[in-house]
Amino acid sequence: MGRALVLNATDVPLAVLSARRAVVLVLKEKADVVVSNGAIFRSERLHLDAPSVVRLRRFVKVPYRAQAPLTRRGVFARDAWCCQYCGGAAENLDHVLPRSRGGLHVWENVVAACRRCNAKKMDRTPLEAGFHLARQPFAPSDGFRLTLGSVEPGWEQFLHP
Repeated sequence: MGRALVLNATDVPLAVLSARRAVVLVLKEKADVVVSNGAIFRSERLHLDAPSVVRLRRFVKVPYRAQAPLTRRGVFARDAWCCQYCGGAAENLDHVLPRSRGGLHVWENVVAACRRCNAKKMDRTPLEAGFHLARQPFAPSDGFRLTLGSVEPGWEQFLHP
């Protein structure tokens, strides 16, 4: 079906929606199509280019967050879907300092890990298990870019820093 980037009235990226949901915003006159992806939505009386980028007609105030919310997808994206112990494909989350030993569920204590390393580490610290972290976990500041996934053609010009 495709995805669409939603821009605020000030051209700041807000979210990524399905192309179908973006068409609904356009039909309800809440957004305008900025870039089309070439596909066409057809109905009995209407032909509409499928949007790749839409701009809201009214400004939407977004609350400021100092850091991204901690999510499973966010941790995998931060760690590039790689196990932070062996470099393999990550499938699980692991608490560097286990929660049973006082570790918190925060960005700085959660890493992506493969099943093998996660099972081998168990309820120990990496040092006790003989593991070395590829890099120290950190709290990313931009949650939108972190969970964006692959960037569609035509979005680059709107994803300025």
